[in-house]
Amino acid sequence: MNRIHCSVDERFVNPLFEVFDGGDFILSSYRDIEATKTEMAIYFEGDQTEAARAALQSALDIVGVETEIIADAIPDEDWKFAYRRHFKTEAIGRRLLTVPEWELATLENPEGRETIVLDPGMAFGTGKHETTRACLEFIEQLSPTADFLDMGCGSGILSIAAAKLGCPDVAGFDVDQEAVDASNENAEKNGVKVAYRKFALGRPNSGAPVKTYELVAANILGPLLIRFADEITPYCRQHLIISGILTELYPEVLKTYVAKGFTELERRTIGEWTTGLLTLGSAN
Repeated sequence: MNRIHCSVDERFVNPLFEVFDGGDFILSSYRDIEATKTEMAIYFEGDQTEAARAALQSALDIVGVETEIIADAIPDEDWKFAYRRHFKTEAIGRRLLTVPEWELATLENPEGRETIVLDPGMAFGTGKHETTRACLEFIEQLSPTADFLDMGCGSGILSIAAAKLGCPDVAGFDVDQEAVDASNENAEKNGVKVAYRKFALGRPNSGAPVKTYELVAANILGPLLIRFADEITPYCRQHLIISGILTELYPEVLKTYVAKGFTELERRTIGEWTTGLLTLGSAN
């Protein structure tokens, strides 16, 4: 098995995934708990080094990252499942427990937490990333009782959590069909019903939403939250979680939504990322 890889600051990981278009190549990421940078890698068989390097370099150029790309050979392994070594059972908030499917047989849950069983595969969202964790904590805090929309559903973790916490009407969408497929599979594993679909913000003539939601979670990148604010806000009739925002950009994102009639109730900063809980209208 061959590999090309590079090291980047954690704040560039999500943008690189967003812009990467490597055809049959799959981009993966890994950060050791003691490391200061994240490793972005492409694994492949045969003599595809230059093509893989070009795909990764193109994404780096778009995001504006200058870093050395290294090519090397690694021992044979089932690399598509290598991420499993780093995804472990983890408690989140007071009531939630994220559980990798392969650890379910040995699960111990003495506190009786709501378990979210996941195999994210190539989709984003395990609960370990700071933005996902903050969203889960806000969802748990609100425990929506009417309906919930997961914008950019990834692995489906946020919408599955909402359903597990008692929300009777849950939906989600993502621009990536692999994410929609992963979300559907994970919802089935958890015994919850969520209406997922492939959908992209910014499509011409997409029109107004046919349904609004009590709680909307938009865990996408900060610049996209600003760019698509006019499309995001009509979906929400009460609470909105904005996430995927580097802390230095958060004031600009918040200003955009205040101008749309929202008030910040709370914000949560974990690492380099800030997540906001907003309400439509006054906080009182």
